[in-house]
Amino acid sequence: MAAQSKLSVLTPPSDRTIRSVVANLTSLYLSNRSRISRAVWITLFVALANRIRHAISEQKAASQRESSQRAARSGVTTSTGETDEPAKKKKVELNREFFRSLLRLLKIVIPGWKSKETRLLISRSFFLVIRTLISLKVAAMDGQIVKSLVKGNGREFLMRIVWWMLIAVPATFTNSMLSYHQAELSLKYRTRLTQHIHDKYLSQLTFYGISALDDRIKNADQLIAVDVAKFSNSLAEVYSNLAKPLLDMHSRLIDHAEEVAPFNGHEAEKDTLDKGYFTLIKHVNYILRRRFYHGFMEDFVIKYFWGALGLLLCSAPVFVKMPGHVAMSMGDRTESFVTNRRMLLSASDAFGRVMNDIRSGHFEKKLDSSSGTEGNEAVLKRRDTVIESEDIEFKDALSFSLKPGDHLLVVAPNGCGKSSLFRILGGLWPVYGGTVRKPPFAHIFYIPQRPYLSRGSLRQQITYPDSLRQVRARGVTDSDLDAILAILGLEHLPALYDGGWDAEAEWRDVLSGGLQQRVAMARLFYHKPKYAILDECTSSVTLDTEKVMYDTAKSLGITLMTVSHRKSLWKYHSRILQFDGQGNYVFTKLDPERRLKLEDEKEELDVLLRQVPELEKRVAELTAA
Repeated sequence: MAAQSKLSVLTPPSDRTIRSVVANLTSLYLSNRSRISRAVWITLFVALANRIRHAISEQKAASQRESSQRAARSGVTTSTGETDEPAKKKKVELNREFFRSLLRLLKIVIPGWKSKETRLLISRSFFLVIRTLISLKVAAMDGQIVKSLVKGNGREFLMRIVWWMLIAVPATFTNSMLSYHQAELSLKYRTRLTQHIHDKYLSQLTFYGISALDDRIKNADQLIAVDVAKFSNSLAEVYSNLAKPLLDMHSRLIDHAEEVAPFNGHEAEKDTLDKGYFTLIKHVNYILRRRFYHGFMEDFVIKYFWGALGLLLCSAPVFVKMPGHVAMSMGDRTESFVTNRRMLLSASDAFGRVMNDIRSGHFEKKLDSSSGTEGNEAVLKRRDTVIESEDIEFKDALSFSLKPGDHLLVVAPNGCGKSSLFRILGGLWPVYGGTVRKPPFAHIFYIPQRPYLSRGSLRQQITYPDSLRQVRARGVTDSDLDAILAILGLEHLPALYDGGWDAEAEWRDVLSGGLQQRVAMARLFYHKPKYAILDECTSSVTLDTEKVMYDTAKSLGITLMTVSHRKSLWKYHSRILQFDGQGNYVFTKLDPERRLKLEDEKEELDVLLRQVPELEKRVAELTAA
């Protein structure tokens, strides 16, 4: 009996029992559906709030850790004048202080529910909803048009095209209104902020204190005219030349702050600034209205008119019966539509490229490889021809040679071709006459006056063009790169940026001109080529840094070829190639000390010669007396 009772317990429930349980649960849910839904929403809201609270606390803790790390780094790091700005730059963080500041700004730009800014926001939200509904309708109509085309129903196809063109009117109007509202909101925000800042800036001689007594706020004119526009541009794009007139007026106020302050002229200056600003805003509003009509027509013609024309062109093979062709099935019509659509897209793309070339006045022909020279006969004929000019002296022959260790200095007036010579030696320009024998390209390194900084990490700026894998294959570590930077006084550079050697930035904008030239020399020390072409690559560094650069390069066994007008570089070279600007040149050994003495003597004689007219005039006066 015990066994039987146990077996009865293990017997699975019947289908009727399961259905009754499901029915009971369903009726329970239906009778309490609103309460259950409310409980689920409350649970999700509480979970979301808890998650936000944890995220804010984690962000705050991370900010504190980062601040302590920066403080620790600043305590042991010494920055040069060229890198003070990146070190002092405060990083913007998405924390509680950020949201408080944003709320204060929003209270300024949107003063109340009855303001025009609020009405613009509501109107823009309305048009956003309308655009969404129209987009859904257009997408559905696209499918219906293709469906009628595939079915071969010409009447329905034409009706769909007509409706598609009709709906284009409210669609283009909605898009134009959205663009107009964005621009209007941006201008309204900027107007509110500008008025608020003018009230603060031009009260109690604040403008004079900022410009003459307190250096915590620098470039106040640029902050008022440019940064306010940048904040407004977060909502919409504003014309790039808006800041220029205001920047000029604020610069004038700063330049004459000491004259304005004693006369208590801040109110007059405020009126001038406000008048100039609102005159500008009036003009911009006129432009926005004109752009609204232009955008409406442009959107209608480009998006809908040409779209309808393209559909009509794609439908021609389906509805136009050609003699001798059999009737097409649905699959054939689909294939024909897809093929015609692809051909139309390719044709329109090619037509667009042709129009761009015509507009820019640029034409290109595809070059086909050929083993013969018949097609280039007219060009090859002139390769050995000497070109003559009455204004320019051309050099028909130039011959010199360098051995490893013969450091060459090229000196010439501007426009004599010294940079052109190095472009040829560096392989940048082809050789159409004569013979140039030089080491392989890998053994020559070229550093221009404006160093090239690639997009990538800080490490890549030193190792360019080597990839990280190539760097590791050469056995170079980050410690080796640190040693290279230490030679140039840049050992603190990786610590200035989050990520160290892996930090990425727009280095052309982040680094100053002097820092860029030092990074370029660090790149030279990393590659250690046999020859280096240096084209005015030390123009933005100090003489001490220049000495370190050249001494280190020579100690690494690099033969230097330098273009420069700086006399301080003469002592680092043993050969000189000098052009006189009249078609003549001299290639000889360089004695730096003797040449410096001659140059000093020449400058003294030039000074005396400039004094000769004065002396002759004085002698004449004495004789007449």
